[in-house]
Amino acid sequence: MVKSKISHRPIISYRPIQPSDLEILEQIHEDVFPIRYESEFFQNVVNGRDIVSWAAVDRNRPDGHSDELIGFVTARIVLAKESEIGDLLRYDSSKVDQTLVYILTLGVVEGYRNLGIASALIREVIKYAATTPACRAVYLHVISYNNPAIHLYRKMSFKCIRKLPGFYLINGQHYDSYLFVYYVNGGRSPCSPTELIAVIVSYLSRGLKSMAAKLRKNENKVLKWPRCKETRCLISTQNKRSLATESAGCECV
Repeated sequence: MVKSKISHRPIISYRPIQPSDLEILEQIHEDVFPIRYESEFFQNVVNGRDIVSWAAVDRNRPDGHSDELIGFVTARIVLAKESEIGDLLRYDSSKVDQTLVYILTLGVVEGYRNLGIASALIREVIKYAATTPACRAVYLHVISYNNPAIHLYRKMSFKCIRKLPGFYLINGQHYDSYLFVYYVNGGRSPCSPTELIAVIVSYLSRGLKSMAAKLRKNENKVLKWPRCKETRCLISTQNKRSLATESAGCECV
């Protein structure tokens, strides 16, 4: 795998990720992301199980590895009505098949960064979403300290529509996340004062319900286990939550 700056002129092409990419895909994720992904995630990616993906390869590599991944993007299709941005998206709720594309991970190996590969991979996702009639938006999370990724998404006309405090838990430390959206096929955010008020009320209501549920859950755990065991359980649960969201905000661009 390329790590140092390349000295030749690359010829970049893009294709779907395939089963033969499994080992290198796992290696790149390990190199560029601060968390570890379960093997099931990689199996789903390379076999196209509920995940769409694109690989970047350099057809002009002098080492002969012209079909080896030097970048990738993975994404999942979700129903708009079941997504976390359903309250921030103006769409026809009577059409139950309307969807969104959620970017899971995006990465480029070190030697190939700043060549426009990440932008090209994102454009592949946008093109896929735009040519899917039922799709209304592409969205993702970005960890708050990833300034290159934040700059890239803003440059590509993604809209930052929400900040999520403490969204990620990495090595025992919480980090904020930004939620970015790119609208396609007529999808857009609520724009009237009434719609905006409804969004705010919905968001606050869900936040209060979530807090109440966590308090009840913690009370039950205190009754059942000693305090030290409760703490370990909470950390484990949070780690699973971070992994379940695929930590897409940790893109390396």
